Amino acid sequence: MPRAGASSRPPGATEPPLAVLGAGSWGTALAVHLARGGHRVRLWGRDPVHLGRLARERANARYLPGVALPEGLEPVAALEAALAGGAEVLVAVPSAGFAPLLEALRPLWEAGRALAWATKGFEHGGERLLHEVVAERLGAAVPVAVVSGPSFAAEVAAGLPTAVTVAGHPEAARAWARRLHHGAFRAYLSDDLVGVEVGGAVKNVMAIAAGVSDGLGFGANARAALVTRGLAEVTRLGLALGGRRETFMGLAGLGDLVLTCTDDQSRNRRLGLALARGAALAEALAGIGQAVEGVATAAAVRRLGARLGVEMPICEQVDRLLKGRCSAQEAVQALLARSQKEEFAGF
Repeated sequence: MPRAGASSRPPGATEPPLAVLGAGSWGTALAVHLARGGHRVRLWGRDPVHLGRLARERANARYLPGVALPEGLEPVAALEAALAGGAEVLVAVPSAGFAPLLEALRPLWEAGRALAWATKGFEHGGERLLHEVVAERLGAAVPVAVVSGPSFAAEVAAGLPTAVTVAGHPEAARAWARRLHHGAFRAYLSDDLVGVEVGGAVKNVMAIAAGVSDGLGFGANARAALVTRGLAEVTRLGLALGGRRETFMGLAGLGDLVLTCTDDQSRNRRLGLALARGAALAEALAGIGQAVEGVATAAAVRRLGARLGVEMPICEQVDRLLKGRCSAQEAVQALLARSQKEEFAGF
């Protein structure tokens, strides 16, 4: 595929508005970035009171403090209003809210309309990737695109350099890459939808493990080893599901994994740090105050790995820890006690 931006055109009056569905930190940051690029953007969320405050204050003080909403960004409380006029849709809700939102969209959906999302995870409570949920709820003919890669909301909103991958249906992926690719934000194209989805989901489990490792004081050697072996797990699962190996060496794989495992802006990493300090899961989640995707993803990955015959030892221990079946120290000891293996097959 050509590099994103190679055939970009400036937004014009004839271009449909954009609807960003999800008014948390990530949805707001993406809406702000798109509006700064000259697009007409509607930002929708499920809480009308929150949307009313955004409209009055022209800021999302709850989730993205210190960032003004640009002219051209309109908070809207009604889903019908967000979609009016053939708006192109980008979903940025937590994975637990993804399927319920699709159900709300179903009676409003127009034939031929594309759907993009920046949600990272598996179907809540299940093992399906999100494009499979879209096919079930809205139909297999919907052109889809996923936006994933190393990107913290606050840095995107601050205009700091960021690079992501946009994968999926060629026309839908190119359209969203073009819209996102401006300023210090670079959007690269991929046709490996499965690989990009897997990388964006499983890295959250590895970030919990990295937080636990650092919280227990295991040091830089252990963190580097965990990220490297974590990448091996992500890749094994991704290949088993139909992804391509090179995807996991890119932005949606290695890039997002390194970011999420090593920076305390990551909620998943912060959860691991709290668990290492002895906090109960409910207490740690309450302290973070926003969705921590790795909790549900760990369970999904453990089930998937067992069903597909894919070894996922780090994910398995994280899931045991989250379910209260072992302590952080016991989870680490279980990993250290594994038998010696070849790093690569054929050694």
